[in-house]
Amino acid sequence: MLWTRCLVLLLCWGSTSGEQQADEARVESRRQRSPPPVEPLDFGFVPAAVYDTHAYYEPGAVGILFHVVHAFLYVIQPNSFPKDLIVKVIQQNMGGIKIEEWRTPENVVLLLQMIHYEVGFLICATIGVIFLILIPIIGMCFCVCRCCENCGGEMHQRQRKNIDCQRGFYTASLIATSIFIVLGVLIAYAANHNVSTHIKSTRRLINTNMRDLKTFANNTPAQIDYLTAQYTTAKNKVLSDLDNIGPLLGGRIQSQLEKEVVPSLDTALRMAGAMRETKEALENVNSSLDVLQEGTGMLQASLSGERASLSNTLSDPACTNGAVSHTCNTIRSTLSQLGINADFSTLPDVTRALENVNTVLKTDLSNIVQKGYSSFNDTPNLVKEQTKNIVSALPRVKVMLDKIGIEINSFSKMFPVEPSLVNFTIFLSDGQKKIESYYPQIDQMDFYRWVGCVAVLCMVVLVLAFNFLGLLCGTCGYDKQATPTTRGCLSNTGGTLLMAGVGFSFIFVWVLMGIVTTLFVVGGNVEKMMCEPLANRELFKIIDTPFLVHPAKKNFLPGLLFQNPNIDLTLGSMYRDCYENNGLYHSLQLETMFNINSFLNRTVYNRDLAKVLESVQVDLHDITLLEQAGRDSLIHFANSGVGNIDYEAYLAEVTKGVTLVDLLSFSTDLESQADQMPRGALENALKGHASSIRQIHREHVVPMEQAMSTLSQSIKQLQRMSSDLPVKVTNILSAIDAAEYLITHNASHVVKQETKGYTQSLVGYFKQYTEWVKNSLTSEVAQCKPISNIVDSMEIVACSFVIDSVNTFWFGLGGCCILLIPSIIFSIKLAKYYRRMDTEDVFEDSPYCDTLTRFPRASAPPSYADW
Repeated sequence: MLWTRCLVLLLCWGSTSGEQQADEARVESRRQRSPPPVEPLDFGFVPAAVYDTHAYYEPGAVGILFHVVHAFLYVIQPNSFPKDLIVKVIQQNMGGIKIEEWRTPENVVLLLQMIHYEVGFLICATIGVIFLILIPIIGMCFCVCRCCENCGGEMHQRQRKNIDCQRGFYTASLIATSIFIVLGVLIAYAANHNVSTHIKSTRRLINTNMRDLKTFANNTPAQIDYLTAQYTTAKNKVLSDLDNIGPLLGGRIQSQLEKEVVPSLDTALRMAGAMRETKEALENVNSSLDVLQEGTGMLQASLSGERASLSNTLSDPACTNGAVSHTCNTIRSTLSQLGINADFSTLPDVTRALENVNTVLKTDLSNIVQKGYSSFNDTPNLVKEQTKNIVSALPRVKVMLDKIGIEINSFSKMFPVEPSLVNFTIFLSDGQKKIESYYPQIDQMDFYRWVGCVAVLCMVVLVLAFNFLGLLCGTCGYDKQATPTTRGCLSNTGGTLLMAGVGFSFIFVWVLMGIVTTLFVVGGNVEKMMCEPLANRELFKIIDTPFLVHPAKKNFLPGLLFQNPNIDLTLGSMYRDCYENNGLYHSLQLETMFNINSFLNRTVYNRDLAKVLESVQVDLHDITLLEQAGRDSLIHFANSGVGNIDYEAYLAEVTKGVTLVDLLSFSTDLESQADQMPRGALENALKGHASSIRQIHREHVVPMEQAMSTLSQSIKQLQRMSSDLPVKVTNILSAIDAAEYLITHNASHVVKQETKGYTQSLVGYFKQYTEWVKNSLTSEVAQCKPISNIVDSMEIVACSFVIDSVNTFWFGLGGCCILLIPSIIFSIKLAKYYRRMDTEDVFEDSPYCDTLTRFPRASAPPSYADW
């Protein structure tokens, strides 16, 4: 139809392309380096359509009956769906085969295959037809036979000893058979009622499907407009990046160069810090050396005086006594330990090196390096100044981008979207009104159908009524004391009712069997040939068989929709896509019909924008990383003489102790030896000397030890920093020279490379847009769930509501027909036990031998030996 084709064309404008550009970008990125990730754009969410139809049916308790019927049909027809056979038959008959052409071997084989597939239905239908033909004949013969007092028509009952057992057996059998017939009636009535119950559900499905189709039609234009409007998001992002080309492109260039520049400046800055640390270390060495040299003289004088004084004390006559002389001699032998160990007077002076470093530090190397950082970090501003021509071209670029947007909008308006959808909506409204106009007729027809099915069931119910009434009257009126000829009226009525049920059974059963056979053949085949393959989607495979309709037309669906049967589109694939609620554009594979790629290559991927960016020229020669003063400062620092200091001599002295012996230990030992002497002046004098030695340690040794510690740390620091100092400075200058060479000589390559990456990022925004459009068309725009819902709703209505109910109806009714045969037999057999006979057997030893006297109207036939 016209509105269908228009709706198909509406969705074709947004196909994504640019695969060729994407491939070129990937190849170039492999040659250079992977470009930085493009900033993701937020295009929001496409307005979603909410569909109301829930194409799902749960039959409830009656579903058990449906499953039983399905199992019964599977027993009758266990063969799998004959897809290949049906395809062959369709292809054979497409050209119009005449009757005589069926005699060809190929067609005979097809016919035999069809018969083989339908053998179960043919056997059952044959049995039904035989039943339909024989029952009236048997009924007529039965009537004639009974009129001739045969076939149970003789009003005489022979008396046997097991007569009660036979009556009980026939009664129980008839009751059981009747109960099963009642179950069949209930099954058939439930199936009949199920159809009427779900008529309203059918209306609900129709209304919701129509409403979903209207939602689909009304929502699609808004979704398409949203897709076209989101081009503005990509366009504004491109314009924003072009307006900030200085920071963005300059930042990219700076990021590429800083791998070489920043490390070299960092090493120069660290060397500036090393200069200051060297000055501090030299000053510490100089001051510590002054302290140690001055302290050495004072300590030498103090120890010499204390040693002479202690020697005079030990010369006291009291030390000559035998008990004390040994201790005095021991103390006298240790006096030589009171002397200086380290000699700092011979250490070289570092004043010259300190003066050289101070001279170097007059040039602020840190400030010079910071200027290098600032100069390099000013790259974005430098690029901004040198790309003013790009910024000035923004109005022209904006015009180009606006033109692209106009072309996209124009392309989307090429097809009559809104008029087509308005016509489609009107068509749906008119169609719904027409369908609703049939609702009264459908209700009336359903009522007639319901009444007809109930009337058919009433035939069975009538027979059941006679059976149960006959059983009730016969059982209640049966008298064991009465003879067959003397049975009461109630008992006789029961037998008559049973025979009436037999008569109505013969009248109705063949009609019922005709109905059952017809419904069985139709409903069973529809279930096996339509509903089952529709449920497992095997039916789609037949429709989707290539060249099914015509040898020159490959696919049926695209030939019907687009008059192009060579498109690889099948009904099954379309149904699956719509069932997953994908977009109609993807489901119908509309990308195969329209060359959208060339359109997008000509519009979105505009090469004029690339030409504008190709004119970018950036000159970085003005960037200076390290001024000449900074270079001279590094060279002078390397030649300052810090590396010529005799660090080994310093370390050799600072590792020695200040004195030959630990004065604290010496004073402690002196006190302990004084305690061994008798109390008196000598003991007090020795303890006074010990106190004097401690005071010398506090006043002279402790400050010298602190100065030695400072001197040791400073010397080690200087030794570490001055190690290979000229080589370090040379490496720093070489790294800076290399970075400056990169900036001045290879900057054009870096600028070209980063400009290309910047251009690719701009193109990446359009690629994001087209990819987003593609994904949206695939899964969000014109979601075709209503189409699959229509198929599922048709399956529910036709198969679940109608066919399953029809099959359950004939299944229950057919069971009743089959069971009516044993019901007839049991009723005929049982009726003789309730009806009043004309004659009866007489036995001499019978307690009822006086029956002629008690019941004069009865007569006995002649006796025979075999009775």
